[in-house]
Amino acid sequence: MKYSGIGGQAVIEGVMMKNRDECAVAVRKTDGEIALRKEQHRSIRDRCRLARVPVIRGVAAFAESLSTGMRMLNYSASFFEEEETAGDAGRAEDKGKTESLLMGLVMAAAIIIAIGIFVIAPFLVSEALRKIIRSPQLRGLLEGVIRVVLFVVYVKLISRMEDIRRVFMYHGAEHKSINCIENGYELTVENVRSQTTRHKRCGTSFLLVVMFISILFFMFIVVRNMWLRMVLRILLIPVIAGVSYEFIRYAGSHDNVFSNILSRPGLWLQGLTTAEPDDRMIEVAIASVEAVFDWKSFVAEVNGGESRGAELESAPAKEPAADESGIEILAVEDMEEEDDEILNALDRYFEAPK
Repeated sequence: MKYSGIGGQAVIEGVMMKNRDECAVAVRKTDGEIALRKEQHRSIRDRCRLARVPVIRGVAAFAESLSTGMRMLNYSASFFEEEETAGDAGRAEDKGKTESLLMGLVMAAAIIIAIGIFVIAPFLVSEALRKIIRSPQLRGLLEGVIRVVLFVVYVKLISRMEDIRRVFMYHGAEHKSINCIENGYELTVENVRSQTTRHKRCGTSFLLVVMFISILFFMFIVVRNMWLRMVLRILLIPVIAGVSYEFIRYAGSHDNVFSNILSRPGLWLQGLTTAEPDDRMIEVAIASVEAVFDWKSFVAEVNGGESRGAELESAPAKEPAADESGIEILAVEDMEEEDDEILNALDRYFEAPK
C-alpha cells in the first residue's frame, strides 16, 4: 500500500476529503443528486514555521481538523433543514449567523463534557481508590483502563442510533475509497466495494492512541497535590495529542511489522465506528476524492505506469443507475500486507461472529 496523503471524515449523508490545500465535501441530497462543495484551505503550518515542529504540528493539525470538520458537518446538515422561503431571505441570513455562533458554543460544550467524562471522571475514580491502591503507577494504569472502557462503551452505545449508524457507513465508504487508490486500483464503485473499511490513519485510531499514551504520561508524572494532578491532566492534553499525531503519521505512511502491530488496537476499534456502505454512499465518497485528488496519476505511479484494470476480478459488474450519476456543484470558494500469521489470527478472532 502506497501513502497518498489524502484524508477525510464522514458527515451527515456525505463524505469530506482533504488533500494538501484543497478540501471538498460531497453530500447525497434528498432528491438523489450529489452536491459537491470545494474550497481552498491554507494550513497554519504553511504560514508559521513553529507549527511544522514535530508534536506542535500535531496540535495544529488536530485543531484545524476539528474546525474544518465542524464546518463541513454544519454544511451537510443544512441540506436537511427546512427550506427558507424567498420572503425570509433576511431572516435566513440572521439565522445563519446565529447557527454559526451556536455551533461554536456547542463545540465548546462538547469539548468540556468530553474532558469531564474521559479525563476527570477516571481520575476521580482512581483517586477514590488511593487507600486501597498505594502505587501511583498502578492508579495511573487503572485510570487509563477506565478511560478506554468508557470510550469503547460510549462508541458502542451511539452506534445503535440510526443516524449515527449511517454516518458510520459513510465513514466506511471514506476508508474504502482511500484504500482502493492506495492499493493501486482504479476508483470505481466495484473496486471500492471490495476494499476493507479499516485504515491506519483513522481518527478513531488517533483517539485510542491518545488514551494509551496518556496512560504512559500519567503513570510516571507524579505530583503530591491532587488538584495539581487533575490540572496537569487537562494541560497535557495538547502534548499527548501531538505525540499521538506523530505515531499515527508514522504508522499511516509505513507498512512494517512494528507499525502494523501497534496499529492493531485502533483497527479493531474501527469495527465499531465503520460499517459497510451501499453503492450510493460509495459514489458520494468517490465524488469527494475526485474533487481534490488526481487518483489516475497516483494509481499509475503505484503500478509503475501500468493500469491494474478498471475492476477487480472478484467484484461483480454493476451498471451505475442513470438517476444517481448527476453531480450538482453548489459552491466553489477560495479557501493528507502482509502481516505475519499471528496478526491475521488475531484479526480472525476479533472479527468472528459472536
